Amino acid sequence: METVYDWVTVAIFAGLIVLFLQRSVGPERDNIWHYLAASVACAVINQVGNHAVETGEMLYHALAVAGIAAILGFIHYFLRPFGNSND
Repeated sequence: METVYDWVTVAIFAGLIVLFLQRSVGPERDNIWHYLAASVACAVINQVGNHAVETGEMLYHALAVAGIAAILGFIHYFLRPFGNSND
């Protein structure tokens, strides 16, 4: 846990874990593949961000930030963490 990308992607992953555990006790609403895709994306974006910190290349920083935004958008669109249970 050395870079900001480590902290941000682990926080997103922790949020996914909490959402998954919360939803696992109720009726089935989500597809488990959506959680897998978001989790793997967190790992990949973390590696891209860490490479950006090591090399200092702005392109990798831009890719990492865009990837984090894409992950959050994916979670918001497919998993709907703030939606009600009647959706």
